[in-house]
Amino acid sequence: LYDLVKFNQIKSEMESGNLGFVLSKVENWERSGGELTMLFDFSWYKGLLEKAYVEFPPIQSFDRFQHEKYINEFSRLDKEMHQYNQTLLKLIHVKGLPKQNQEKELQLIKYEINKKRRHIPIRRLIEQAGKTIQKIKPVFMMSPMSIAKFMPPNSIDFDLVIFDEASQVKPVDAFGAILRGKQVIVIGDSKQLPPTNFFENIIDDADDDDNNQRPGNLESILSLFSSKGAPERMLKWHYRSRNHSLISVSNHEFYDNKLLVFPCSGLNVRARGLKLHHLENTYYDRGKSRTNLKEAEIVAQNVMLHIKKNPDLTLGVVAFSVAQRDAIEAQIDLLRRKDPTSEWFFRENENKEPFFIKNLENVQGDERDIIFISIGYGKTIEGNFSMTFGPLNRIGGERRLNVLISRARYAMDVFSNFRANDMDTTRSNALGVVALKNFLLYAETKKLDYSKTTSREPDSPFELAVIDALRNNGIDVEPQVGSAGYFIDIGVKDPTSPGRYILGIECDGASYHSARSARDRDRLRQEVLENLGWKLYRIWSTDWYRNTKSELERVLLEIEKATEDSSNSKSSDL
Repeated sequence: LYDLVKFNQIKSEMESGNLGFVLSKVENWERSGGELTMLFDFSWYKGLLEKAYVEFPPIQSFDRFQHEKYINEFSRLDKEMHQYNQTLLKLIHVKGLPKQNQEKELQLIKYEINKKRRHIPIRRLIEQAGKTIQKIKPVFMMSPMSIAKFMPPNSIDFDLVIFDEASQVKPVDAFGAILRGKQVIVIGDSKQLPPTNFFENIIDDADDDDNNQRPGNLESILSLFSSKGAPERMLKWHYRSRNHSLISVSNHEFYDNKLLVFPCSGLNVRARGLKLHHLENTYYDRGKSRTNLKEAEIVAQNVMLHIKKNPDLTLGVVAFSVAQRDAIEAQIDLLRRKDPTSEWFFRENENKEPFFIKNLENVQGDERDIIFISIGYGKTIEGNFSMTFGPLNRIGGERRLNVLISRARYAMDVFSNFRANDMDTTRSNALGVVALKNFLLYAETKKLDYSKTTSREPDSPFELAVIDALRNNGIDVEPQVGSAGYFIDIGVKDPTSPGRYILGIECDGASYHSARSARDRDRLRQEVLENLGWKLYRIWSTDWYRNTKSELERVLLEIEKATEDSSNSKSSDL
């Protein structure tokens, strides 16, 4: 506006000085409609920027080195504060321990400890000395049934009661624990397994109009709290899976793509994701053993191969039926007898997460680095395909599938004698069967797919300017790399390995300033991404505007360094 006013003043002075013909030459200049308009736009936006500098001194005085120093210092202090609070809690606990020989309850506890036999029942001990026991051990980890069995009413009260896996706890079993607490937190997933007797019939009272409002008609304590309008918060961050393909189907089929899934860089060769092994020469023995014996043999062979190749990665095997589980277990036993050198892997005390073989209905809460899935069901030797998959065909079967396909951290191998296209879902309206078809289709078509391109546009003109500058320098980049919820602004592709990203470039755009807190923005997200194998570099928009050339040189040097590191890493792997 200042320049426009100045121009008008000059125009008036020129007209009064009989120099109006100069103005007419400018106004009729053939290039005025293009270049002058561009220059005006440039001047206008530059004026807005200068105005922002005046009104917001932090922008004017921004210094990347100082700002990144603040971020690093904040991250360090945030971690130390977490450790400090842990130590403080320990100190408070130690100071609150009962004094020796000053409490009768403590004397009873010591007396029972020193007895060799004929101890009083735990329930009576808690009834008589519960307050002192709670001072010694303020946190109790118990099942709802254990609370009812060992804790008499009014013997112990808690400040907080937390239910984990609440979808598996019936309301009637939970009330005893709730009554012993001042506050309750219920953690669970309505898309996962209900209580084990969810399918049993509930006796209805036809004459009771309020029957449908009874807590007994709700499958779990999670359903009860949700139906009563308790405050809710969805835990959206998913960082168990080191490859997005391990959670993509669950996120799409069961969570409406609301989970925030961090992309993986593809640099971790162990995080190979979801893979389908199509065993077309195996057959389901439907009428007799109800197993696929050849498939069980192949799964067992892969278990032994895993022990040889990846002994440091934990493993679990899940079959769709008890019969298939038993068949796999028998085949593994045969191979163990032939090769005793692998016996250590099967001993529970050797691993924090021991090897397991389970059927579909018993995997709630388990997780492992690698999961093998043996479907077992499928085509018979005559070529028949009955579309029966045990628990998946029942009501709620899709929830069992959801539990299963979200158990792995690094990789999941699916063994089946049929493909998704072999399934005719018009012959079964079970949601579990439909979800299985989508899962197998994804396993087949997306195998070994790492962080995928999204065809999403850059979030801001700033990101677009960075992308154009990098591409002009021969750098192959992809905007908005990710799968769901969280996206790396710019991924620098590995020129020698498709699907790998040697560097992730973050810009201080929409995803940065939309974070809920500084902890999320500057520490937790970065930690999760680095754990997934990402090397990150941040470009600040203020620096880019002030000195594009210098910032571009800096990021090109970082890309060159990342390329060298990637090459060295591949050489060491070989």
